[in-house]
Amino acid sequence: MLSLTIVVLAAAAAGFIVWANDKRHAKYGAGLPAGIAVATAVLTWIILMAAGFGYLPGLTWLPWVLPIVTGAAAAIAAAVYCGRTRARRDTERLTAILRG
Repeated sequence: MLSLTIVVLAAAAAGFIVWANDKRHAKYGAGLPAGIAVATAVLTWIILMAAGFGYLPGLTWLPWVLPIVTGAAAAIAAAVYCGRTRARRDTERLTAILRG
C-alpha cells in the first residue's frame, strides 16, 4: 500500500506542475489535471498489480514508475485539450455577445 500512496502523491504533484506551467491555466481549475493524473495513475497501478508486476524480480519498479508517467501524460493531454477548447469557446461566446 505504500507504493500506491507514493504513486498518488507523485501523480498529484505532476498534475499541479502541469497546471502551473500551462499558459491557459486560468481557463480551467487547478484540480482538473491533478485529478486526471491521480485517476490514471491509480488505474494503471491497479492493472499492473493485478497482472502481478509488483512481485516479479527485476520488475518491481514498474508499478512505481509507469503509473506516475502515465498520470503525468494524461494531465498534459487534459490541460492541452481543455485549455484550447475552453479558450476557443470563450472567444466564440464573447464574439457572439459583442455582435449581439
